[in-house]
Amino acid sequence: MAKRKTKKSDEPTAAEKKGFKRELADQMLSLSTAGFGLVAALAWNEAIKGFVEQYIQPYFPDTAIYYKFFYALLVTIFAVLITYQLSQISSKFGNKK
Repeated sequence: MAKRKTKKSDEPTAAEKKGFKRELADQMLSLSTAGFGLVAALAWNEAIKGFVEQYIQPYFPDTAIYYKFFYALLVTIFAVLITYQLSQISSKFGNKK
């Protein structure tokens, strides 16, 4: 009786290798996008903070806490508007989540 040559069960197939490479690329894209998003958010944070300190705080010199609440409100409004717009764009492409 002749022995059959079988592929080892622990070796991935070509399709599995291709799937792994695709998943790796997807994960790298997601991680790099998140990283650049964080850098952009920090840059906007500094820009908005500078704007509030330079143009809003002088109107409220004795009440530093008020301009911090104004800053927080301004950032929240921007976050909501941008998130809403991005969700609208995403839904146009059929990526509903």
